[in-house]
Amino acid sequence: MVAIDTTAAAAHPAAAGRHRLSPQTQGMAALLVTVAIWAAFALSARALSASSLLPADAALLRFGVPLVVLAPALWRRRHRIAAVRPGAAIKIVCGAGVPFFLAAMHGGALTSAAFVGSIVPGMVPLFVSALMVARGHRAPRGTQAAGLALIAVGVAALVWRYVVPVDTGVLAGAGTLLVASGLWALYTVGLKEVDLDPVGSIGLLCLPSFAVIGLLVLTGVLPTGLARAAGSDIALFLVVQGLGVGLCAGLLYAFAIRRLGAERSSVVGSLSPVAVVLLAIPVLGESPTLAVLVGVPLITAGVVLANRRPRPKVPADA
Repeated sequence: MVAIDTTAAAAHPAAAGRHRLSPQTQGMAALLVTVAIWAAFALSARALSASSLLPADAALLRFGVPLVVLAPALWRRRHRIAAVRPGAAIKIVCGAGVPFFLAAMHGGALTSAAFVGSIVPGMVPLFVSALMVARGHRAPRGTQAAGLALIAVGVAALVWRYVVPVDTGVLAGAGTLLVASGLWALYTVGLKEVDLDPVGSIGLLCLPSFAVIGLLVLTGVLPTGLARAAGSDIALFLVVQGLGVGLCAGLLYAFAIRRLGAERSSVVGSLSPVAVVLLAIPVLGESPTLAVLVGVPLITAGVVLANRRPRPKVPADA
């Protein structure tokens, strides 16, 4: 054994902690990795149409890999997962499970990575606000209302060039991505209604989703080409969808929120559409159109404004 001299570290605790990252730095690092994973999801949604995998294959990897990796931890949480109210569970499973995944993949195949990366996360604040208003909450005002309006204008800027003349394929893809965004908003609302840690939330989402996609494949409702798929495609989607989106993104985003707070995390997370546009150029060979150059900044600015919370008023005599 090698003896470790801790005298110097004990005498100089500041020197021992000098190399530790601050909680803010840790949170920012986790959030930046999460943004990169979200961007990779948008790129993979577009790349799926050109790969040897089918949507059902990608879904099996997306929901199956986290179950395998987290199996022991999920077993310990089985009672808490089973105790979740059916209404909240349905919101989570439908909002981020098979319906969301297939909608995002299909929409990405019909449009571009920029559309996936902008419309799906960008429209979530608007849909969440609509759900909250429908449940009796006050409508957004001031800065938040302006942000939601910017998001809507940004999405309109993305699709305007496909309206005249009409491009039914792209418009159908954009509509499908709007459905995916609405489903993700439902998932966001559902997460607020459950008392689970990030690992338990992943289990609640992936267990029924994997069962549903497996049943659809076994009954022939959804075709599969997993047995004939290229090994490189399987490895890519296993890393991006299974480990990245399915496992790491959920854990890292929850960690970032604890370190930075929800508001700062949401603002930095709004950079995801920009990251998708920039990465799509070298990875997929997509060139940003004028509509993308106008729409993406509008959506990003709108998300930043929509996630701002008014500062509490301080009395003059405080």
